Amino acid sequence: MRIRIVDAFTDRPFAGNPAGVLLLDAFPDDTWLQSVAVEVNHAETAFAHPLPEGGEADWALRWFTPGTEVDLCGHATLATAHVLHSTEMTRGPVRFATRSGVLVATPHDDGSLTLDFPTAPLTEEPAPAGLAKALGAQPLSVHDTGRSVGDLLVELSDEKTVRALAPDLKALVGLSERGIIATARAEDPSRGYDFVSRCFFPGVGVDEDPVTGSAHTALAPFWAHRVGRTDLTGLQASARSGLVRVGLRGERTLLTGSAVTVIEGTLHA
Repeated sequence: MRIRIVDAFTDRPFAGNPAGVLLLDAFPDDTWLQSVAVEVNHAETAFAHPLPEGGEADWALRWFTPGTEVDLCGHATLATAHVLHSTEMTRGPVRFATRSGVLVATPHDDGSLTLDFPTAPLTEEPAPAGLAKALGAQPLSVHDTGRSVGDLLVELSDEKTVRALAPDLKALVGLSERGIIATARAEDPSRGYDFVSRCFFPGVGVDEDPVTGSAHTALAPFWAHRVGRTDLTGLQASARSGLVRVGLRGERTLLTGSAVTVIEGTLHA
């Protein structure tokens, strides 16, 4: 079967967030899916198969990190939609049946895609014991992001602090279900982004995720409230870096970005 590595939330190779993408006839057993994700060894590997016509969705979609299956993944959804459109297996919006409900990816003339995702519910709570020490920075506020995302969103003082983080990854494990989203307002919005973030998920086998679409379903409502606009751009300031354009639409958040296929080959296992 064909296997592809796609860089998502970028318009150039070797940037953004790489994801494995496999299009199947049906889902094999979970052990095989997890083994492939370990072999690919990127933050996520997406597995999809077509569904019968006439239903609420066109494709079934699942996501695996090297350590576990997850409920929601933005960049691997974007990567899967990119493969379907770039190979002309589908035209127009594509609907994915997932653990987080039906997610729609809509293509645009410039090659970018917009994902329609559920907005993460934010609940402010006290910082858990050990968080500031593990991050190496003092939080301004901490928000739980709900079950589907499963992170703590941690607001820090400024962009420089977010960029300089060198957390104790072992100490972060157990502070939330999935991991930590560290964020701050952009130092200079004229550079083309409104806020910055970095995401650390050592508990699911991803020390630092390069660009995290699902995290932006929490970052969108968080920053829309503070900036006073519902359409924003986030820069995930990882080593690979990537931009996510977000649009807050009440209980839904739109995530827009581009993707590039960098490797295509044959899986023999």
